[in-house]
Amino acid sequence: MRMRLRCLSVLIGSALAGAASAQTTPVPTEPDARLLDRIQVTATRRAESSFDVPVAVTVIGQEQISASAAQTAMDLLHGEPGTFVQQTTPGQAVVIVRGLKGSEVLHLVDGFRLNTAFFRNAPNQYMALVDGQMLERIEVVRGPSGTLYGSDAMGGVVQLLSASPRFTDGGWRSQGHVRGMYASADDSLVTRVSAQGGNDRYWFSAGATYQDVDELKVGGGTTLPFTAFTARAGDAKAVFKIGESSDLTLQLQTLEQPKTPRHDELVPGFGQTRPNSATFFFEPQARDFAQLVWHWDANLQAFDSATIHLGRQDIQDDRRTRDFGSNNEERERNSSELIGTTAQFAKSLGSHYLTYGIEFYQDEIASFRQRRNVATGAISARPSRFPDGSTMDTLSAYVADDIKLSDALDIYGGVRWSRSDVELPAVGGIGVDISPSDWSGHFGVRYSLTDTLNLVGNYGRGFRAPNVFDLGTFGDRPSNRFNIPNADLDSETVDTIDAGLKWASDSVEAEFVGYVSRYNDKITSVLTGETTSTGRLITQSRNVTALDLWGFEGGLRWFVGEDLEAYASATYTRGDEEFDGDTVAADRIPPLFGKFGALWRPGPWTFEAYSYYATKQDRLSPRDRIDPRINPEGTAGWMTLGVRAAYSLSDAFSVSLRADNLADKRYREHGTGLDEPGRNLILTVDWRLGR
Repeated sequence: MRMRLRCLSVLIGSALAGAASAQTTPVPTEPDARLLDRIQVTATRRAESSFDVPVAVTVIGQEQISASAAQTAMDLLHGEPGTFVQQTTPGQAVVIVRGLKGSEVLHLVDGFRLNTAFFRNAPNQYMALVDGQMLERIEVVRGPSGTLYGSDAMGGVVQLLSASPRFTDGGWRSQGHVRGMYASADDSLVTRVSAQGGNDRYWFSAGATYQDVDELKVGGGTTLPFTAFTARAGDAKAVFKIGESSDLTLQLQTLEQPKTPRHDELVPGFGQTRPNSATFFFEPQARDFAQLVWHWDANLQAFDSATIHLGRQDIQDDRRTRDFGSNNEERERNSSELIGTTAQFAKSLGSHYLTYGIEFYQDEIASFRQRRNVATGAISARPSRFPDGSTMDTLSAYVADDIKLSDALDIYGGVRWSRSDVELPAVGGIGVDISPSDWSGHFGVRYSLTDTLNLVGNYGRGFRAPNVFDLGTFGDRPSNRFNIPNADLDSETVDTIDAGLKWASDSVEAEFVGYVSRYNDKITSVLTGETTSTGRLITQSRNVTALDLWGFEGGLRWFVGEDLEAYASATYTRGDEEFDGDTVAADRIPPLFGKFGALWRPGPWTFEAYSYYATKQDRLSPRDRIDPRINPEGTAGWMTLGVRAAYSLSDAFSVSLRADNLADKRYREHGTGLDEPGRNLILTVDWRLGR
């Protein structure tokens, strides 16, 4: 800890020394930050105000990202309407949208799918492989978005967006940025160094992030073992103007967690006297991403603009595991190579705005596993988690139309066709070769009751094609389970109706939405009633359940004065699952949760007081009750209080101090595999230099 504080003090000292002498040249006038935070690109695949689109949208802007001091990208969504964050181990979090999770929610990074053929239909850790420190904004579309995005967008879409280009007149402009963040609860130090520059023809940025996180202290001062990890990341982007009507973007991203423990597997959970595993490490987990994007404002008869993406993503999910009391250590290497191309076109025709396109993704899985006896050193081959060489190809085409019937009334509609080809090489003489196809669609209405109040309503149909994880997973699973493959699965579908109000005035921004969803042919991991020779419970994925979901979500921001604002949010979800003729509570449904607070900006200062809360969740599914991560009596309700103070010494230098969970309360998010941080002081230093 002393070394980390010493490093941070050096950073602060350097920043203070340079802040006074740093010369900054004013940049071109920026639009109102509040207006920028309303602009989204995900819901309709074009830049529009979130107030003007019929669907429920959450936008997390640059100011909120900078103020949050989040370790992961998903931490930024805590308390936001409709999004509930769970984590199994520090540094790895997942968002639940309207009660759906994992592969039921599509995740995008700068327009490219993060979801792979081994994305789990459960809370997963892959969002941790995107560097939250490089993000400029996050957009969440709540509700099925299968028309524009295809398979997996059943609960919604979460898109992570890096910084966009800033072409400037008047010659070359450049800026460097150094960020240091220290948190006391886990004695962590996060550092980020980046640079950007450009002129009216080209623009570039590059950055590197390093995280060093120690073991976590929860409420009451208890230190949790197996919670330390490190991560290193890098990113680069270059944008070139080609003539006056097109531009070309090249971007690279990489992140690696060399050795991250699976905390809930290494400590006893509820109802356990010993942990499931003596060893369980992701060793390593990594993501490499490269993408080329061409945009052309063509103004042709067939289209006004075209955007073409060509990208490649590699995800590595290696593991080293050993059951508690066993001498057999398993070493796995699992990777996904995802290549994708998308072509999107837009055309304005009178009162119509058409968006149409095609997409193709090809995913190939490499999987290897071997066993080593730690007592004798003997090594033996083991069946891999997935059939090595499994592939999943997806081809789709879509068209959507925004029709402006009058100044007050807009209707939205669209349809999409998708086909997936999934091939699993034969294992034990049995292979898989299926080609599921499906249609998805949506219809939405926006009616302006006044200039500041919109009434919105939507119907959407989404689907999820079975992937390699669903069809062919073989071997040990967390919570003392052993999964066997199932080659006979159908696509899942969901139908959702929602309605709500959106309010955007000079003093108030608000959104309140209610929804009802019917989820059919849900692929669920079920117990077969058998056990392995080592006592693990045998499970298999099957289309066995239907799910009814309903709830409401709302958020309010009140601009009391020029420098003072207040905010609040609340989300409630209820889920009922039909299984074997019975109706039971659905898995991992969040309780009523949200946040509220106030923000004051007098001059160079910013002061904030805030509270996060969740009520008790004791409405548990049968699987929840035997999950060692969940108290079988239910997860207790909780409320935390926090404060933040920030000071901008100049345009070049700012410092912020947060104090989270002031009462040092020990609590746990429902479904999460560990308790949350106790009292946590977070110091953040930002230093910008250049012009």
